[in-house]
Formats: sequence, structure tokens, C-alpha cells
Amino acid sequence: MATGRTHRPATRSRGIPEATVARLPLYLRALTALSERSVPTVSSEELATAAGVNSAKLRKDFSYLGSYGTRGVGYDVEYLVYQISRELGLTQDWPVVIVGIGNLGAALANYGGFASRGFRVAALIDADPAMAGKPVAGIPVQHTDELEKIITDNGVSIGVIATPAGAAQQVCDRLVAAGITSILNFAPTVLSVPDGVDVRKVDLSIELQILAFHEQRKAGEEASAPEEAAGAVPPPPVAPHRARPGAPGAPGAPGADSGRQGPDGDVPAVMPA
Repeated sequence: MATGRTHRPATRSRGIPEATVARLPLYLRALTALSERSVPTVSSEELATAAGVNSAKLRKDFSYLGSYGTRGVGYDVEYLVYQISRELGLTQDWPVVIVGIGNLGAALANYGGFASRGFRVAALIDADPAMAGKPVAGIPVQHTDELEKIITDNGVSIGVIATPAGAAQQVCDRLVAAGITSILNFAPTVLSVPDGVDVRKVDLSIELQILAFHEQRKAGEEASAPEEAAGAVPPPPVAPHRARPGAPGAPGAPGADSGRQGPDGDVPAVMPA
């Protein structure tokens, strides 16, 4: 199997928008689940629901791949799995190094989803001499002194930074100097990289803060609803209907006080002749 340096996905040269690229893994995950259930075809609406996107947006995204489906049949699941995997560069093996084997780095090393998606953890690297040689997820941790050699020997182009914020930029600089061109950054800091190096940042605390904002807004809306209801202006009272003088039922009009009443003392709606 080829390593990560033999091929680069053609998404940029073909002009696929970054927003579309970001959704391709969502489609691939949904399609893989369908494939595992031996589902042969899927409609755009069904796939959009499974991926959590709008069906019109899905069809637009697939048009960039040259895949339009078949009217009345839908999309071929297996072909789409192959097509998206190829576009994302997942038809080959991508070796990855993880730098910083604390709690987060160890959790990433133990994540079983990398291998099934085309990524192989080639090395685990940490600055703590006491960590050197210790196995994590079956892989011995290596010291940062060996970082450049590890990257060269394994043909690595993707690095994962899971260090504290204070060490992240220095690690990033060394990774880039050693030939890394794509970085997944879990450190809570913004990295500075040269042109040609892609960085994806994952900050769980930011995601939680965004959720907290939405929770606060929902709580505010719920609290304001009773106040708005209490402060609502009631509709004006409806004035009682007064019959015109001389009209049937008006005081003094014939039959207005005939004394005829129903069995319960009410005036019948229709008076007998």
C-alpha cells in the first residue's frame, strides 16, 4: 500500500469548495453504514437525512464530483463510497504521528476509527523522557529528539499535535521543517504556519462555549414567555347590543313583554303564534 506522500487529493485543482470538502466525510460515514447493511441504492433525501444536511445542498455537492444519480433510482451506494474515498485520498494508507501523549494523546492513539478510514498511527512522540519506550495502544512512545528521523523514515505528511498550548508552536515548527504539510491541532492555541501547510483546529472548549450560548438563549426565551403573556393588553370589551326603538325585542315594542316563557322561565327562541 502506498504511503501518504505518493498522492494528493485533487479537490483543489478541480475547484471543489472547502464547505463541500468538509461535508464529504459526513456523506462517507452515512454511505459506509448503508454499505454495511447491504443497501444497494439510496435517494438524495434519504442520504441527506442520514448525513444531517439539506438534500439540495447534497445534490450540489455531488455535482462537483460528477455524480448525479439516476432519476427514480437514486445513487449507487458502493460507487459513491469509492468516489468520495478517492476524492478524499482514502484509497491509500496515510501514516500519522501524534505528538504529546498525555490523556488526550493517549485517547487518540487508542481510537480504533483511524485504521478503518485510511489512517495508520505510525508513531507516538512525547517530550517526557519517562514516557520513552512505554507502550500506548500497542505502540512504544518515542522521544521528541527522534521526531525528524521518525517523520522521514515513515514518509509522514500528517501530524497531530496534542501538547499543552505553550509547546504547540515549537512542535509545529519542527513538524513543518521535517516535511509535515498537514496538521491537526488539539492544543488550545493558534498556530502560525507557512504557505502550503494546512491546519485544522479542534478545540472542545470552544464547542462547549457555543453550546452554552445556545442554552442561555433558550433559557432567556423560556423566561420571557410568561412575562410577555402577563403584559399582553387584553382585547377591548364588546359593548352589549341594543335594539333600535320600535324594533322587535326593543322595550315597548309589540311582543317585547308578552309574559310568555318557556318551561324553565326562559323566553323561547321562537314564540308560538
